[in-house]
Amino acid sequence: MDRLGSFSNDPSDKPPCRGCSSYLMEPYIKCAECGPPPFFLCLQCFTRGFEYKKHQSDHTYEIMTSDFPVLDPSWTAQEEMALLEAVMDCGFGNWQDVANQMCTKTKEECEKHYMKHFINNPLFASTLLNLKQAEEAKTADTAIPFHSTDDPPRPTFDSLLSRDMAGYMPARADFIEEFDNYAEWDLRDIDFVEDDSDILHALKMAVVDIYHSRLKERQRRKKIIRDHGLINLRKFQLMERRYPKEVQDLYETMRRFARIVGPVEHDKFIESHALEFELRREIKRLQEYRTAGITNFCSARTYDHLKKTREEERLKRTMLSEVLQYIQDSSACQQWLRRQADIDSGLSPSLPVASNSGRRSAPPLNLTGLPGTEKLNEKEKELCQMVRLVPGAYLEYKSALLNECNKQGGLRLAQARALIKIDVNKTRKIYDFLIREGYITKG
Repeated sequence: MDRLGSFSNDPSDKPPCRGCSSYLMEPYIKCAECGPPPFFLCLQCFTRGFEYKKHQSDHTYEIMTSDFPVLDPSWTAQEEMALLEAVMDCGFGNWQDVANQMCTKTKEECEKHYMKHFINNPLFASTLLNLKQAEEAKTADTAIPFHSTDDPPRPTFDSLLSRDMAGYMPARADFIEEFDNYAEWDLRDIDFVEDDSDILHALKMAVVDIYHSRLKERQRRKKIIRDHGLINLRKFQLMERRYPKEVQDLYETMRRFARIVGPVEHDKFIESHALEFELRREIKRLQEYRTAGITNFCSARTYDHLKKTREEERLKRTMLSEVLQYIQDSSACQQWLRRQADIDSGLSPSLPVASNSGRRSAPPLNLTGLPGTEKLNEKEKELCQMVRLVPGAYLEYKSALLNECNKQGGLRLAQARALIKIDVNKTRKIYDFLIREGYITKG
């Protein structure tokens, strides 16, 4: 007859009796010949000689109970399991709470027994050491050794590298400003004293628990940032730009779910979507070839070359439509019309006259309906159209320059540029106009 303990104190954790389907209470019977699954009976069904299918009443059996010593004669196996569960629930060191949960042992007995048999037991220490050595030997050929750097980077405060790394300090493995940075403020005035009432003590413990949960959230966020490589934002953005626009949009949308899955799984998902996008594009391209009656790669290359040529010709033939954007610029119209005439006659088109900046000149600004237009004279309207400056802004700049000129008794171009922070070319044109019209004088 063997005496074994396999289950906890909760009856719902034990299997039901095969005879009466009730929850088993120790001691109970296990058939040594039937199974798997194991065949259990309560004492009442066993004494009645219950038989079911292959199970016979004369089969050998085992008595299942945890009412026997394991490590200490005064401690049963059931109490050993209750002690381990209480330490797991209440935490190591909270022996009074452990004793209250066990109900059968005092605080001193729980502490003494746990320290003797589970902490300072040489048998357990040697067993754990052997397990660790076996695990190291198992992974000796495959494990990659990790060596911390001797001198990690130390970016100076408020430097470009520090801002890119969101204030992360590699030498301390910490951030300059933590998430929930003022969580410790709730604990600064808490002091545990012996004459605290139960309610006050419970309130202080609740504050400590809340602070502990906030620390756990802080560590969780650090782990997500570290595992997914989100510390260096610029490097992360460069990696995102490898993908097409559609995949980048998905990357941005799915970033919030990165905290749920691991970094490898998240990257696999993005890579698989990028591959799907490439396949869809190639399938669409193949469908275009099939629609055009193309069945081999040589014809496909010819088709792509001709398609590109047709597109270039179509763009050339629609250059006249661009003139409509510059209908108020007579010189631009003449240039585009000459180019169109050269193309129609088969000649090489003449290039438009390039501006000093190398950019195409913008059309004059339409002042119709803009506030402040009625306050301008004809010359000022012409200036605002050519400089592309709204009348309200021009009136503000004009007033500022006039006031400064009256204060200084004259105004230089450098002073005008320092006074109004806009494009230097526009400032020069406004300054020259006001000098020419007599509004201000040179300093």
